[in-house]
Amino acid sequence: MKLTELHGRRVVVWGTGREAVAAVKAITPLAPAELIVVQDHQQPAKATAGWSELAGSVPVLSGAQAHAAILRAQVLVRSPGVAQTHPWLIEARAAGVRVTGGTALWMAEHAARTIGVTGSKGKSTTSTLISHLLTAVGRPNVLGGNIGTAALALPTAELYVLELSMYQCADLDDSPRTAVLTSLYPEHLDWSGGEREYYRDKLNLIARGPERVVYNALDQRLVAELAAFGPDLPLLPAGGPDGFHVASGPDGEPWFYRGAEPLFPRSRLPLVGRHNASNLCVALGALQAVGVDCLALRDQLAEGLAGFQPLAHRLTPFEDPSGITFVDDSISTIPESAIHAIEAYLDRPLTVILGGQDRGLDYGPLRDFLLAHDIAATVIAIPDSGPRILHALRDVPSLVPLSADDLTDAVRLARRHTPAGGVVLLSPAAPSYGHFDNFEHRSRVFAEAIALTASQ
Repeated sequence: MKLTELHGRRVVVWGTGREAVAAVKAITPLAPAELIVVQDHQQPAKATAGWSELAGSVPVLSGAQAHAAILRAQVLVRSPGVAQTHPWLIEARAAGVRVTGGTALWMAEHAARTIGVTGSKGKSTTSTLISHLLTAVGRPNVLGGNIGTAALALPTAELYVLELSMYQCADLDDSPRTAVLTSLYPEHLDWSGGEREYYRDKLNLIARGPERVVYNALDQRLVAELAAFGPDLPLLPAGGPDGFHVASGPDGEPWFYRGAEPLFPRSRLPLVGRHNASNLCVALGALQAVGVDCLALRDQLAEGLAGFQPLAHRLTPFEDPSGITFVDDSISTIPESAIHAIEAYLDRPLTVILGGQDRGLDYGPLRDFLLAHDIAATVIAIPDSGPRILHALRDVPSLVPLSADDLTDAVRLARRHTPAGGVVLLSPAAPSYGHFDNFEHRSRVFAEAIALTASQ
């Protein structure tokens, strides 16, 4: 469905966040027969700063009025937070209401010029790397989507790089012509309704006619799910020996390669961790897919990497006078992301802070990883999922398990149990909601706790 198809129709926008603001601004000039914004008690959306510009220009309904408006709508434009399992959404679909999202409306008109990136882990870093490196080799582009600017608010550009959440992928009617997949782990099961449904919603990105699908060939779950699409899917693997990968270089140190050809040392990427090396391999695959000759332009790419700024809240280090390095990985919401973070610091004494909103995730993969590598670490568990995580890790003899009342208490404990030269890693493997507004809020509290406990 295209934006222009909303002319003369009854349209409801569900939510007041940044995507809803962008949707209202984009739909209003199209002269819909009716345009209403709704909220409800189950998904209380927080109005963004941009909403103040729209106050009074469009009706905002809640409760029974919102419910009724949804059911009489012809088109429902939902915000990403509105789950597939929401009873109102299920009712709307049963009543024949057309359900879409702001990103889907935008993609219907821009798919040909879009690199769309998704994954359970690594999509933000990979999207940003793609955009940054395209700029470094003289390919103008605009970055947005789940990161930065909402799709419907993006300026006109020759090429777009969109980071796409599972929420945004679920509503797409068109695939970006270049689709990029970084990883696949069970996540957001409450939103989709289960693991199979999560994979369905996530991989809807590639179910609508992509011309190229760049994917991380080292992720076995992703590889297995892609196989189910059949042999006609235009797959371009990254991470294996025939594509972009990391191997021993001419100087004996790790290098990035394309096939047998060395590109540049691994050290040119200013991001720690094996997973970030995989992210760059996938990003290079995306560049190659849109016509960038990465072999011919290897020097420009290496120079571009030198100026790459790591994203906030993703393995961001804070040095401390005590000699301890505190690392903010607040973006970590699943066990697999914590595994990647732990891998990056195995050469130093390690304390890991785990726990947050309890969505019933399986922490078996984290336990298996710690056992397989005989990792010695202090683990500090915080509410709500912390106790359940400690229970899952109870059979790992190399761990020192501790419990804390909250994040500040966890930082205080970490200072007592981490020697100088060690690392205190906040990689919660759980969402922030319930105790924090979002992962950025959790990061701020972490930084405040570091400062507060420095003098205690």
